[in-house]
Amino acid sequence: MPVVARAYYHSTFQDFLTASDEEVLGHLSLRSELTLDQFQRNAWIDEFKVLRNALQGISGYILLEYSIPRMGRRVDAILLLPKVAAVVEFKVGETRYTSHAIDQVFDYALDLKNFHKQSHDKLVFPILVATEASGRPLSLTEHPDGLISPICANRHDFAEMLRVIMDRVSGPEINPAAWLDSIYCPTPTIVEAAQALYQGHNVKEISRSEAGAENLTKTTEAITKIITQSREKGTKSICFVTGVPGAGKTLAGLNIANSWHDPENGEHAVFLSGNGPLVNVLREALARDDVGRAKAAGEKLTKSTALSKVKAFVQNIHHFRDDLMASSAAPVERVAIFDEAQRAWDLKQTASFMKTRKGISNFGMSEPEFLISVMDRHNGWATLICLIGGGQEINTGEAGLTEWFKVLRLSYPEWSVFISDNLVDSEYTDVLTREVLSSMRCLEQRSDLHLATSIRSFRAEGVSSFVKALLDCEQDKAKDILGQVLPTFPIYVTRDIRFAKAWLRQKARGTERFGIIASSEAQRIKPFGFNVKAEIDPRHWFLNGKTDIRSSYYLEDVATEFQIQGLELDWTCVAWDGDLRFNEGGWEYHCFRGTRWQTIRSPENCKYLKNAYRVLLTRARQGMIIFVPNGNSDDHTRQQEFYDHTYEYLRGLGIPEITAQQEPKADVDKLHCSG
Repeated sequence: MPVVARAYYHSTFQDFLTASDEEVLGHLSLRSELTLDQFQRNAWIDEFKVLRNALQGISGYILLEYSIPRMGRRVDAILLLPKVAAVVEFKVGETRYTSHAIDQVFDYALDLKNFHKQSHDKLVFPILVATEASGRPLSLTEHPDGLISPICANRHDFAEMLRVIMDRVSGPEINPAAWLDSIYCPTPTIVEAAQALYQGHNVKEISRSEAGAENLTKTTEAITKIITQSREKGTKSICFVTGVPGAGKTLAGLNIANSWHDPENGEHAVFLSGNGPLVNVLREALARDDVGRAKAAGEKLTKSTALSKVKAFVQNIHHFRDDLMASSAAPVERVAIFDEAQRAWDLKQTASFMKTRKGISNFGMSEPEFLISVMDRHNGWATLICLIGGGQEINTGEAGLTEWFKVLRLSYPEWSVFISDNLVDSEYTDVLTREVLSSMRCLEQRSDLHLATSIRSFRAEGVSSFVKALLDCEQDKAKDILGQVLPTFPIYVTRDIRFAKAWLRQKARGTERFGIIASSEAQRIKPFGFNVKAEIDPRHWFLNGKTDIRSSYYLEDVATEFQIQGLELDWTCVAWDGDLRFNEGGWEYHCFRGTRWQTIRSPENCKYLKNAYRVLLTRARQGMIIFVPNGNSDDHTRQQEFYDHTYEYLRGLGIPEITAQQEPKADVDKLHCSG
């Protein structure tokens, strides 16, 4: 979508200055999704007055109500000055510069800086105009990427501040035509993506048009084609989509579920996940967003009503299963997307759950078999999409992929099976699974069912490869990849949790989210205030604001691999305990039971622990710091040798150390952005 199409109104400063209020209002109201009431009309007219006063005698370009689809919001104004892109948020009638409003305009500016190509090497100024607030001294603090800390202005000093800013700036000129024609490549969090898709945006609008998004688009189109063919031919199909950590598997699944979920026209699709925290966070986020949008439009929508609507779109696989056990009828959905399908329960785990939790002693199907059998109840077509992550198994009783293909070969040979050509790699399947695959008919391999590029970290696409090499003890490879990653994706290690917390707070800007995460076996980081056995509510931890002690921002509650898998933060601190220890060229695996560490000998449980750290080390979008305690010779559970070798290994890979709090860049008299 062209940049100008994202704005309700755009013109040169000169044309804006000569246009009447009615003319500009006409453009805004014609494209606005909200009813133009008197309050909004008056607010816009007041903004025009402040802007016209400030733009006299200046050349440049103005965009009003510019869409940020990643955030589902609109910036009041963007001013393209000769050497500055000013992002302006108005609070008409406001007498204070609230922290919420400051974060809001900072978030908008961050979005431009990170995702708008022509803004990457330009100075971007976020400006909050609270029209009736008292004046504040102009303070200009430049961040290393050329983003300026938010500036607060009122209706009286806004014009003068713009002129002072232009006098003090040196750097590349902004070419309005090139800026307007620039690529806009947002990379949303999974929560932001779900909100945007749920509100009607498509995957192209909220994804980068570089390698990752091109891959994502091709995969989405391939899945759509398989569904369409099944519907046209009246057949049943299943496809297995693979992807590296953070490649957008969940985003692809949500996009398919959204595009095929149209209850008014009798089409139903559902996104299923056994990841309870992910389901709860997505549902809560979508419901909150729906309520907020309704309120902004002057409508009334209760939280319970919003949640009820959302539950038809995103469901917990176990609840979906329980509902369908009560009836032999086919589900209303003909398209079902199962996230992290390799984590489906095997027969033993499913039967145990049914017996202990449901009182059913003769349940004889694994989760894959039951789900396929449910979709097979349909007369005519149905499609099941299985999203597969490599190295993501972290729970006992997860069936892996072998069970899926055994069931298809033995009980449903007429189903058409489509697999990613990467599925046969050792990262996804074992020898037994490959043997089963080789004996199947109606099997087709497709390269476009693999997502090869991580889009979780828009700053460095090699993070997942680095983590894999780190955990596989491929030290030379890890060093090489890290050298490519560090310039854009900071990774640090520290032995002082105070420095780690200070680093997180210093790096995060606006509402960028940060938090501390650790393995569920990391029971001896408790002396530092982190109890991994204390239950957290992921809805509060991932969604609530900076003033809520239950949120990740407070750095008090720690999330484990179980709460954070499938989700992400902008900045993370990974607390590395003595459960996974590097020693003599390899890993040692431990669990804490009672009063001491015990060695894990089961290969399967060793794999689960290693994968837990794989999950933890790939949750950050912008950077991470790893905290490895010093150990305590007086505490037999925290001996120095439990930690020192791991720390030395990480340092030996080239991860830089933080030994003191890093200070943000100080105020400068002359700002210069060289890119």
